Amino acid sequence: MTDRYLEYLSREHARLEDEIRLESKRTRPDEVLIARLKKLKLALKDQMQSWASDHASSGRLTA
Repeated sequence: MTDRYLEYLSREHARLEDEIRLESKRTRPDEVLIARLKKLKLALKDQMQSWASDHASSGRLTA
């Protein structure tokens, strides 16, 4: 993954956080939607951590 892709993942993570927050503020929030958004957000976080881990280990190999 490139830095540009990591930035995309970060923006998507923030967008999902905003969407979760807005849905939670509704009078009758859709709990199923919130759960789905949280799963997507967690998947993005996992991808970002995986990329950071791969990037750090590849940096050590070339140093």
